Amino acid sequence: MMEVKRIHRIEVSSTNTYLKELLTAGVELPELTLVDADFQKGGRGQQGNSWESEREKNLLFSLLCHPTFLPATNQFVLSQAIAVAVQRTLSEYTDGITIKWPNDIYWNDQKICGTLIECNLMGNCIKDCIIGTGINVNQTEFKSDAPNPVSLAQITGFTFNRQTILDSVVQQFKELYEELKESGGEALKATYMQHLYRREGFYPFQEPNGETFEAEIVDIEPMGHLVLRRRDGSLSKYEFKEIKYIL
Repeated sequence: MMEVKRIHRIEVSSTNTYLKELLTAGVELPELTLVDADFQKGGRGQQGNSWESEREKNLLFSLLCHPTFLPATNQFVLSQAIAVAVQRTLSEYTDGITIKWPNDIYWNDQKICGTLIECNLMGNCIKDCIIGTGINVNQTEFKSDAPNPVSLAQITGFTFNRQTILDSVVQQFKELYEELKESGGEALKATYMQHLYRREGFYPFQEPNGETFEAEIVDIEPMGHLVLRRRDGSLSKYEFKEIKYIL
């Protein structure tokens, strides 16, 4: 079993940026390295969005791995691995935890976790991958204009030990990562699909041009494309941000 190198910081601009700076400086980091922080001055989400997190209330962390065994076209399995790791962990505390494609974690129709993944390629393989994740744990008031945040404390009415939750997520990810090395991602994909948000039935979606339609999820392709079937039976596939869930 591989060991995880752990680095804790009181405050950083972002845990992803901190890891990238270490790599740029030539610091040798092992197969799995974890950086977590009590506060991020510049926490980032997808497409430049900010991530709101009150100091010492939530989990803010990044995992660095060196998945050189994975072809670049297969990098979506890392997104699946962190999503399943968080889903399994949070499901120990409450029901209703699902994975919203590609890697957000939802409680019912509210967002409890977001992830930003940044990969460096080496030829046709992945040299480094930094997986930055924020989990809303003990924050009870959100002031940003994010449409639907929720925390574990809001859901349950209890306060939680953040380190216990972090340890569980890291352990789950480590096990899934080792499985990827040994046997590929088929079992991981099955688990991911099983816990997918709105997995069964027809739901409303919106394309960038504003068109709305109802469709059901058919598949998630190896490169991460979402495959939808409309009510007329036609199939369409989308990259991330090419389609919007209507909540």
